[in-house]
Amino acid sequence: MRLLTTFAFVLSTALALWVDMPAAQSRGASVTLAISGRTNQTPWLASHGAFVAATWAASTGGKADVFLAVSRDGGQSFAAPVRVNAVEGDARMSGEIAPRVAVVPRSGADPEVVVLWNAKEATTSIKVARSRDGGQTFTAGRPLQSAGSPGDRGWHALAVDARGTAHAIWLDHRGMAGGGAKPMDHKGEHDGVAMAQRSGLYYSTDTGGVARERELFKGVCYCCKSALAAGPDGTLYAAWRHVFEGNFRDMGFTASRDGGKTFSPLVRVNQDGWSINGCPDDGPAMAVDGRGTVHLVWPTVSGGTVGALHYATSRDGKSFTAPVRVPTLGGPKPSHPQIAIDGAGWVVIAWDEVRNGVRNAALTRVSTVNGATTFDATRTLDAGASMYPVMTAVPNGLLAAWTAGAPAQATISVSVIR
Repeated sequence: MRLLTTFAFVLSTALALWVDMPAAQSRGASVTLAISGRTNQTPWLASHGAFVAATWAASTGGKADVFLAVSRDGGQSFAAPVRVNAVEGDARMSGEIAPRVAVVPRSGADPEVVVLWNAKEATTSIKVARSRDGGQTFTAGRPLQSAGSPGDRGWHALAVDARGTAHAIWLDHRGMAGGGAKPMDHKGEHDGVAMAQRSGLYYSTDTGGVARERELFKGVCYCCKSALAAGPDGTLYAAWRHVFEGNFRDMGFTASRDGGKTFSPLVRVNQDGWSINGCPDDGPAMAVDGRGTVHLVWPTVSGGTVGALHYATSRDGKSFTAPVRVPTLGGPKPSHPQIAIDGAGWVVIAWDEVRNGVRNAALTRVSTVNGATTFDATRTLDAGASMYPVMTAVPNGLLAAWTAGAPAQATISVSVIR
């Protein structure tokens, strides 16, 4: 276990309410998290009441580490960051491979903090570490895949159920480790559908013992983030980008109602009509409300020509409503969506997109009345360069975090959205 105390911590003040005001004023009281002298990126958030765990990657010299900072006042201030990974520099990070964090409530004590990340070793590894002292120290990272598993893996997701069990999924490409020629179709072209059969969606729980991962489905899109959420009754829901016949890169979905022992057959959420022989590097996001309704948002190219975000819901975990297009800022391809539900039950969607040569993070709130879905006015989170927003519920609304600034000087901005 180790504790790191060297950090940069900047508090600036502003005020934001969810009202119709200029985009530049739409940020709340803002905190900047950063490790000095490093590029800080790929944040993730988890919360229980006013306790918030924020994790991100800080890199320098081609190596990255996972850091975590804790707030006990709903994100208005944070303690000193702590390095999570015991092996210095072993983290592998990108926007779609962010470190994931979850919290496990405990009576009379700070929640237990669980962090999942992608580590660079002889082969890539899915690792998990825990803190039982409020994020001050962490156990050594344990791999969730079996020792010696070949090939590449990542694009992971983490969820904790009502019993406190940590569940994980990831995309695993051990089927490609043997090499060999790429599959070709009858035209002599690279067959993306056949190639995808070498990659699978894998699942495991963090038992603290021997890894017992298993493959749920073959045919995943290689490098799009996955999503995992637990409902109030303990049902697990998973979503990812799947490769269907014809190279259509649509959303796949499954559910487990027995704590991960079995999963339902693959559900194709919608046929978007986007066929490409490659990976968009842009996956889905999911949240479950207090009634057990699944809320799913994902990026696509609508009709094969126009970039879009789609939003749909499922009440039974078996089928989804027809998707509704999310109004965005008008850029050519809105990307990297996230979704969260605040304590009042409001659903909020965040994403980023390029406008006038600058990538901006933005969000909107969803309303559904008499079966009709509408959206509040879109707001930017930052007047400057910002990307990969994430959110979590806090007592006074939602807390958002995003990567801010130019890549070499990037920091993590954190702000309350009311």
